Amino acid sequence: MTRTLVVVGHGMVGHRLVQAVRDRDLDRVWHIEVLAEEPRPAYDRVALSSYVDTWEPANLTLPEVDGVSLGLGDPATAVDRRARVVTTQSGRQVTYDALVLATGSYPFVPPIPGRDLPGCFVYRTIDDLDRIRAAVGGRGVGRRAGMVLGGGLLGLEAANALRGMGVSPHVVEMAPRLMPIQVDEGGAGLLKNLVRKLDLTVHTGTSAEAIERDGDRLVAKLTNGVELDLDVVVFSAGIRPRDDLARQAGLAVGTRGGVVVDEGCRTEDEHVYAIGECACLDGMVHGLVAPGYAMAEVVADRLLGGTATVPGADTSTKLKLLGVDVASFGDAHGATEGALEVVFNDAVAGTYAKVVVSDDAKTLLGGVLVGDASAYTMLRPMVGRPLPGDPASLIAPAGGGVALGALPDDAQVCSCHAVTKATINAAVIEGCTDVPALKACTKAGTGCGSCVPMLKQLLAEAGVEQSKALCEHFAQSRAELFEIVQASEIRTFSALIAKCGKGTGCDICKPAVASMLASLGNGHILDGEQASLQDTNDHFLANLQRNGTYSVVPRIPGGEITPAKLMAIAEVARDFQLYTKITGGQRIDLFGATVDQLPLIWRRLVDAGMESGHAYGKALRTVKSCVGTTWCRYGVQDSVALAIRLELRYRGLRSPHKLKSAVSGCARECAEARSKDFGVIATEHGWNLYVGGNGGFKPRHADLLVSDVDTETLVRLIDRFLVFYIRTADRLQRTAGWIEGMDGRLDHLRDVVVHDSLGICVDLEAAMAGHVESYSDEWRGVLEDPEKLARFSSFVNAPGMPDPTVTFREERGQRVPVPLGIPEVVAR
Repeated sequence: MTRTLVVVGHGMVGHRLVQAVRDRDLDRVWHIEVLAEEPRPAYDRVALSSYVDTWEPANLTLPEVDGVSLGLGDPATAVDRRARVVTTQSGRQVTYDALVLATGSYPFVPPIPGRDLPGCFVYRTIDDLDRIRAAVGGRGVGRRAGMVLGGGLLGLEAANALRGMGVSPHVVEMAPRLMPIQVDEGGAGLLKNLVRKLDLTVHTGTSAEAIERDGDRLVAKLTNGVELDLDVVVFSAGIRPRDDLARQAGLAVGTRGGVVVDEGCRTEDEHVYAIGECACLDGMVHGLVAPGYAMAEVVADRLLGGTATVPGADTSTKLKLLGVDVASFGDAHGATEGALEVVFNDAVAGTYAKVVVSDDAKTLLGGVLVGDASAYTMLRPMVGRPLPGDPASLIAPAGGGVALGALPDDAQVCSCHAVTKATINAAVIEGCTDVPALKACTKAGTGCGSCVPMLKQLLAEAGVEQSKALCEHFAQSRAELFEIVQASEIRTFSALIAKCGKGTGCDICKPAVASMLASLGNGHILDGEQASLQDTNDHFLANLQRNGTYSVVPRIPGGEITPAKLMAIAEVARDFQLYTKITGGQRIDLFGATVDQLPLIWRRLVDAGMESGHAYGKALRTVKSCVGTTWCRYGVQDSVALAIRLELRYRGLRSPHKLKSAVSGCARECAEARSKDFGVIATEHGWNLYVGGNGGFKPRHADLLVSDVDTETLVRLIDRFLVFYIRTADRLQRTAGWIEGMDGRLDHLRDVVVHDSLGICVDLEAAMAGHVESYSDEWRGVLEDPEKLARFSSFVNAPGMPDPTVTFREERGQRVPVPLGIPEVVAR
């Protein structure tokens, strides 16, 4: 006999329940009726901010479940538990044998005067985003300013969505740090620095006390005295369980809301269950999707005669916010009695990692990762288990992390679907030999997606050859995509993904494609769609520093500079009170400029005959030189002249990674040419060319490619080397790793660029000639374009107003940033 299951709510958790019941109910015992409030099918609310990329709801829509009666736009309004009948808004009455409440939550809006004014919105649904878009005019319509009240996970997602609409967001968080629930003080301090890089202003330790009209705009008055001139306000200050239907039906609710349920997600009524954000289990309401999915699986099991219970809620989180990796897992705040913490904080690299261990340092309890969350997939399954070694080795830069072999078979690889390592390995043995097959077979990776890197590693461990796809949106490698872009008329990311990709793109493929387009002379990097694709510092053509200010690095080719230009730099530093430092690359770095000061500084430098040094880009940085034959008695060639020629030739050349070079005038090697991506050392007969070197985290000496060549041959070979690298290297791959990854390594490279074994050298030289001919200074490009200039303001609607969060102190006669309370590398 068929029974009727009524599911009230069609969000992600309700959809998961329906899917789980259908997958298990092979005999079709249950007929399923879904009552949905929204007028559209269930969609991925976790990825809501990506809706701004395309404004296509279909891109977020979850897979349709066959054999389900779905009533859209007709929410349940009453439940008669005695008659087991649900009444909808339209008056329809549906009888049930089992009822599951999956009504989710609603956004909490603080009782702030003015919260109901036009221009104030919440961030929860696709319709909410459509309303915000209508209010601000969509993409590319002037400049707008917005405030997001709430600096938690949803608040930062809302800020990201505003950025996608061309709005400059202020994030206001009452707590002293961002993401106070998931991230600790040290991680939040770094997170704050990192997210300020993309036209986002952060105000912590304050809140809004009033919102008022000012003509057709809004003014938000903060409790710290700051007033923000705004076009839109978005409330994202937390959620509250939607338990009104349960209250009306007389079901028990928790002291802080939520329908009270037992370990089987059953309410006090044996015929009624509650799951997700509307459920209160053990006095807690969970606002993450993973616990909701676990509840859905339990109810599906119970409906079909099982006895499953809800496991301890996995509140682990891994996501990318505004391009910044953030993850927390287990006891992230070290609340366990006697817990010890090991912390590695690298402000230079922009990474923060902390693990929490037991008092005997033998059991992993939790952790926090910011900036680089690659260790998350290995660490999270280890929570509550014995450590495989020294706790510091789990997160230390050179520690190597956790080996896959150290994970027991019952360790959960995918917390969204409770998939273990043993299940994955079994699927591989049965023939699932790629990630899509593993997803289809086990459901791992189909939730939040954070376990996908581990799926790839498990496949590799099993000896399965892995795809070289750039990311999940492009099946092609970076080199293959470059060939497609070069050979076609495609000049935008959206056109490329429409032709040979899928989805809307991600933080891997978007900057990679932006680099390809830029290297092919696709106009200014802040033109049109290109501006939204750029990586970190490229958005403001300057390097973000730890206190939210920027550094300015003018190009000084070969390290040679006239007194007039030197005076111009000194005057700019004096007038704007900038910290000055001579770098290891023979340039002068000016630190402490605010966003609105950047164009003013550039104007002074450009008028003095200087240009961008591309210190912010994946491009040629410097060509360092010694003084060569001009001054040195040991010099055998004019290293300065050659360094200047090379730097001016390759300036602005966009590449998979930054490029550095040097020219030494003799074998004494004062310019340290063999530590560069391409280095030149003079000989009595010409020049020796070295390639594939680098300093930094993994230093490597460059290899000799050719020796004793004349200047014109040298330049021609460097042209070929650089274009070949740009076309064939992987994303963020330095020349050293590129050469080491080649079949044949240096010998193959020599065959291609010196002996023309592939017959492509004429094309490589022509490509470089095109770059040289089309080069233009990016700073000057901004100064000559009013629309681009409008991007550079600390406060969009109050030009010239200083950012009150940027403070300095004096040290050795210069201004330096006041520390933001981020601790140094410690172990405690």
